[in-house]
Amino acid sequence: MSKILIRGAKVLGGEVADVLIDGEIIAEIGTGLAADDAQVVEAEGQILLPGLVDLHTHLREPGREDSETVLTGTRAAASGGFTAVFAMANTHPVADSAGVVEQVYRLGKEAGYCDVQPIGAVTVGLEGKKLAELGAMHDSAAGVTVFSDDGKCVDDAVIMRRALEYVKAFGGVVAQHAQEPRLTEGAQMNEGVVSAELGLGGWPAVAEESIIARDVLLAEHVGSRVHICHLSTAGSVEIVRWAKSRGIDVTAEVTPHHLLLTDELVRTYDPVYKVNPPLRTERDVTALREALADGTIDIVATDHAPHPHEDKDCEWAAAAMGMVGLETALSVVQQTMVETGLLDWAGVADRMSFAPARIGRAAGHGRPVSAGEPANLTLVDPAYRGEVDPADFASRSRNTPYEGRELPGRVTHTFLRGRATLVDGKLA
Repeated sequence: MSKILIRGAKVLGGEVADVLIDGEIIAEIGTGLAADDAQVVEAEGQILLPGLVDLHTHLREPGREDSETVLTGTRAAASGGFTAVFAMANTHPVADSAGVVEQVYRLGKEAGYCDVQPIGAVTVGLEGKKLAELGAMHDSAAGVTVFSDDGKCVDDAVIMRRALEYVKAFGGVVAQHAQEPRLTEGAQMNEGVVSAELGLGGWPAVAEESIIARDVLLAEHVGSRVHICHLSTAGSVEIVRWAKSRGIDVTAEVTPHHLLLTDELVRTYDPVYKVNPPLRTERDVTALREALADGTIDIVATDHAPHPHEDKDCEWAAAAMGMVGLETALSVVQQTMVETGLLDWAGVADRMSFAPARIGRAAGHGRPVSAGEPANLTLVDPAYRGEVDPADFASRSRNTPYEGRELPGRVTHTFLRGRATLVDGKLA
């Protein structure tokens, strides 16, 4: 592998430095570095971050290759600055066995644009009735450490307790999609003023908060780790904050869209804004931003949920829930957290690389930008401003809520173990 010299980047938004990559590792960091045989990347004004890690991605393969494949999804990931993604289990067939998680893992290896770590289902077929082969998935070539029925809630308290007890044996974590099913039957959007005015079925905040409250207590009871997927309400923030104050081993994520968008957008009846959990109120958005800033919420995760055109180009009630997010996540975080002064770039590195890698035990990712470390790196031009055009996406799907919206920042380069997967904003 050739040498690459990144010249004049602001490392984690701080001091300007040159970074020499030799093979798969960072060989040297300093000023005025030179290497005659190195490819030079001029990075003046750009931010150098560790490669981003997404703990919550839907790659859809196997089964829904009309929405996304491991190849197209990882190309989208590289475009967004990610060097590792965790692929959710709600595929067809469900990733509830060693065979399916190994298939997804090997597809990621073949694609080569970023590392793909499969997430295993908690229950067989995501049906919530019987534990899946958690130990076999952990012991497989995929080495699964995160388990989730995402898309559905593990609503049976006994099943959830057993899952937490099982994964404790090998240091795994259960990632819960917190949605009490009876409280959300027929729900179409956030329950509140807007849902009442539009006459759409309301999705109450308590449907999320009641599950989180139960599960942090279960985690405390069995001494295990629980992770809360796509936390979306101010009340959920308070429950997680309380749990952490008690020393409960809970972590939580927020999506970029819940940091920016509100349920007021549903007044358009555009299904691009239909998502699970639903867009909430301005008060919730403010609470989520503050919680991400103070560490109550540990990470940003995209919940990248691609859907084909026909699943979104229909009436609201019939539309699928979800948004693509890998290629816009960092820009949304820059707008909502950096440009508001709530986080600096070192904080972004923590919430989008160090912490998710730590939660998911992603070896070689979320490492310091220092000599001797794996060269998983992302370069960002924070001065860039541009309108989002889904026609430019690497993802197979186009269901973005940001079409035509101006967002700041642009990932210019992504490096996976010293190999450029994105160069000057174009896939290598």
